[in-house]
Amino acid sequence: MTDARGSAGPNGDTPARHAPGAPCWVSLMVHGLDATEDFYGALFGWEFQPGPQQLGPYVRALLDGREVAGLGRLPPDRHLPIAWTPYFASENVDLTAETVRSRGGTIGVGPLDAADAGRLAIGSDPSGAVFGIWQAAAHLGTTVSGVPGTPAWNELLTFESASVAKFYRTVFGYEEEPVVSADFDYVALHLGGEPVAGVHGVGHALPRDRGPHWVTYFQVADADDAVDHVVHLGGQVLRAVHDTAHGRVAHVADPEGARFALLQRRG
Repeated sequence: MTDARGSAGPNGDTPARHAPGAPCWVSLMVHGLDATEDFYGALFGWEFQPGPQQLGPYVRALLDGREVAGLGRLPPDRHLPIAWTPYFASENVDLTAETVRSRGGTIGVGPLDAADAGRLAIGSDPSGAVFGIWQAAAHLGTTVSGVPGTPAWNELLTFESASVAKFYRTVFGYEEEPVVSADFDYVALHLGGEPVAGVHGVGHALPRDRGPHWVTYFQVADADDAVDHVVHLGGQVLRAVHDTAHGRVAHVADPEGARFALLQRRG
């Protein structure tokens, strides 16, 4: 679980441009934007500032003044699943969108300009999982990682991994590293030899009301404490804290039902 980017400045403080194909942003569209800001602000310590309004009211979440995620308000007549959406970096969003279409995916929004921040498209893979494509201009995307309150990993839950991983490999240029196991269907997607996302085939274990979807993991200092905060703030626990090879993980949902995971890395 790493973050693929271009090189930063010599002191490490200069925001780095994300390498093409790297997860570069996560965004959540909700009905109650103010309440959602309150939830994530209390959970992760985020503060908020206005962002581009092309798709309606939108704010960027900041952690210690650095951008980590986006929150927007859905139009009242849009009854879409409330879900975190990962964005993957592209040097040419229009060309990437065409590749998505030619490989059996769909583009539902864009490509369109988000003021001077950049250019975006929102699409879905052949299984129906929604993701975004971001061509950076003034806004590079997430500018801090590896600390509590930041996106740490994105994982696609889908029916089976092989064909969907091939789609993402073709669109974004990933290398694949399948997990060879008789009872575990998983492919890690790599850029430059480093894992940047995962595809987990779970067959009929997918939630019937959700279908294939991406899950964003957010880093926390203490998973058990973070789960308590989620419940206290009106969210729910979907899978209790458990140990994994990467650390302690819990799957939760916010008060509007957006699913995400909490990751406490191994010390």
